[in-house]
Amino acid sequence: MSGIQNSDTKSQVITTFDQHPVFSCASCSAVIALQDELISKAFSGRDGRGYLMHSAVNVKTGKKEDRPLLTGVHTVADVYCLGCNERMGWYYLKASDQSQKYKEGKYLLEREKLIKENNWNLDE
Repeated sequence: MSGIQNSDTKSQVITTFDQHPVFSCASCSAVIALQDELISKAFSGRDGRGYLMHSAVNVKTGKKEDRPLLTGVHTVADVYCLGCNERMGWYYLKASDQSQKYKEGKYLLEREKLIKENNWNLDE
């Protein structure tokens, strides 16, 4: 199942990961990514720190655009939560600089837009 859906309307949130640590939307609590998909915490988003992720779910993409970022111009598309339409970050479609190609096909999710849920069980 693809985690990306292109649409300007809200869609139903469908993906859950029972008993796995996840990042959820800070606005509506929809699951956005498994914590295991985290590549790096050393990224910057529009509104502060960001996480580079292998994948994301329950998101839809906006329009593709060339955007000047700290590491050069990248072709990106903003990603939005399927649950509440909050902008969560962006998806890297293309990097112009060879040293930045590793970002292609990855997500930058803004830390301030996420809740870290560890799913601890205190009864064990």
